[in-house]
This record gives sequence, C-alpha cells and structure tokens, in this order.
Amino acid sequence: MPVTTAADLWNGSLMEGKGHLKSASGKIDVDYGWKARAEDGPGTSPEELIAAAHAGCFSMALSHLLTTAGHAPTKIHTTAAVTFGKVGEGFAITGIALKTEGQVPGIDEAAFKKAADGAKSGCPVSKALASVPITLEAKFLK
Repeated sequence: MPVTTAADLWNGSLMEGKGHLKSASGKIDVDYGWKARAEDGPGTSPEELIAAAHAGCFSMALSHLLTTAGHAPTKIHTTAAVTFGKVGEGFAITGIALKTEGQVPGIDEAAFKKAADGAKSGCPVSKALASVPITLEAKFLK
C-alpha cells in the first residue's frame, strides 16, 4: 500500500505566524495560520483538511459497502463539519458531524442508513479519529 506524505513550513509565533502545507502530489499547496483556524481568516486550517479527508473517505467507504451488497450508488454527497475549540488550558477537535445523502437504486431508506452506519465506523479516517465524537445524519434520496 502507498504511503502518503505532506510537508509543512511554519514561521513565527502561533498567533502571528504563518504556515504552508504541500503534499507530495502537489494537489495540496496552501497557506494556513491561526486566523484561519480560530478567527475565520484567510487560508485553510488543519481542521478543514481533516473535514475534507473525512468526507471523502466516508463517501468512498459507503460506496464500497453499497456496491459490495449489489447496489452501486448513483450519487453520494457527504459533508463533514469539524468543531475546534478551547478545552481546558489548550485546544482540541471536539466533534465531527457527518451529513450524507445518496441515491442508490434497488434499496430502501433503512438499507441506506444501515450502510451509512457501517461506513461511519469502518472508514479509515473515522477509525483514525475514533477519540473524537462523530455523529451521522443520513438522508436517502429517491
């Protein structure tokens, strides 16, 4: 299996400094900093990147579960909202809310929700983030 890499260069203090993230593939090449993380400033944040990774991983896992059961999805759309905040003397990711909706021929809402629950617990990013509370809202589109 491949090993995925990314690198960071940070300059300055936490509050005033700036960082730059770049993935080995070059697909991620972005600035980030405290203001993007905690004050809705320019650039991205680690939490936004985690949200993107989790949404993508979840959709792939759900697609795989559905397809393996004989019902390839027409469409799956997932958003992940990662909450970041002060906890005690520091900061932490305090929750992740997944929302997904999908069109899947040949199944009903109960089967879709069961597969979505399986994807929530089985996707590799969910497993990596298991110390964080993860919620799921699944909507079946007819």
